Amino acid sequence: MSKMSKKITNKVTWVGKVDWELKTFHGDEYSTMKGSSYNSYLIRDKKNVLIDTVWTPFDKEFVKNLKEEIDLKDIDYIICNHSEVDHSGAFVELMREIPDTPIYCTANGAKIMKGHYHKDWNFVTVKTGETLDIGESKLVFVEAPMLHWPDSMMTYMTGENILFSNDAFGQHYATESLYNDAVDNCELFEEAIKYYANILTPYSKLVIKKIHEVLSFNLPVDLICTSHGVIWKDNPAQIIEKYLEWADNYQENQITIIYDTMWNSTRTMAEAIAAGIQEVDSQVRVKLINAAKEDKNDIITEIFKSKGIVVGSPTVNNRYLHSLGGLLEMVKGLRFQDKYAATFGSYGWGGEAVKLLNADLEEAGFKLVDEGIKNMWVPDKDAIETCKEFGKKLAVEFKPNK
Repeated sequence: MSKMSKKITNKVTWVGKVDWELKTFHGDEYSTMKGSSYNSYLIRDKKNVLIDTVWTPFDKEFVKNLKEEIDLKDIDYIICNHSEVDHSGAFVELMREIPDTPIYCTANGAKIMKGHYHKDWNFVTVKTGETLDIGESKLVFVEAPMLHWPDSMMTYMTGENILFSNDAFGQHYATESLYNDAVDNCELFEEAIKYYANILTPYSKLVIKKIHEVLSFNLPVDLICTSHGVIWKDNPAQIIEKYLEWADNYQENQITIIYDTMWNSTRTMAEAIAAGIQEVDSQVRVKLINAAKEDKNDIITEIFKSKGIVVGSPTVNNRYLHSLGGLLEMVKGLRFQDKYAATFGSYGWGGEAVKLLNADLEEAGFKLVDEGIKNMWVPDKDAIETCKEFGKKLAVEFKPNK
């Protein structure tokens, strides 16, 4: 039987699982149309170390494949960089076989693992700077709380110059090729920025602080072994540089118009606003997105890239449409910084949607540049011209933050 493992260096072997069929993650909160992987690593030195496991549905397969790679009783230590079930899900199956093996994790990691699995395994808690001597190499632990859970940490391997970065620098991206220089880099960076925008944006200040802390150790990094997606082998510093850029209130010269519509009146307004923006600034990238038809995580990625957004909805039962409601609840939690916003919408008799959108966008941290515009019933020629003028105004008001 052929092994499912892949050798990375003479000492390190990938023993994870590529999940080509995964389409949603975190319940249905995150779309994974390119699949994902659950990266686990086996280190062989004078001591043998397993770093993380895989998601629970693959626990038996994982343990079976691991047994083909090594006698489980020969595993001296296990590192749990993060206790979320996509990383720790195979622990119950694994620990049935080797129940006394020490598990190295943060103090929060031990608490969460006990909360997840209700097992009092042999937890050894570690802090930043503490090391584990495994022979020719040492493992150096770096706590990374709230990137993106309280228990998160990274592990650095001396000699091999590998940073096992956990969720940082990862992507939900299935590939059998393993390395960043062996995949479509357009796809790779699309998934990397989507991952950052949807998962790490609220923790951007912590991202900058932690990266500078790690860099201050002056540790050479030849490989960044993530928990999801590719291993950064070719110029691994490039993803670190991208994270520093994305964490610094990132924006491109883009305005995104997000709307929902019932009978196309609001869509007509959206298109006219876009035309007005382009008349004033032909260099700005304008994107129109129907929130009821497009993936929410892709929309959030476009918001992340934008210097400003324009949000529109008809008024229905004194509210705006639910596709925008769900999206804005997600946006509030992401705490975007230094982004502009404006609103618009059609209505028949109430017209409350624009006011409610304004309130929610302000709560989400956007800077409103206008009280918004609304149009009763179907926009006529004059209304369309008003929308164009509104777009022209926004092209001037939405200034980049740098």
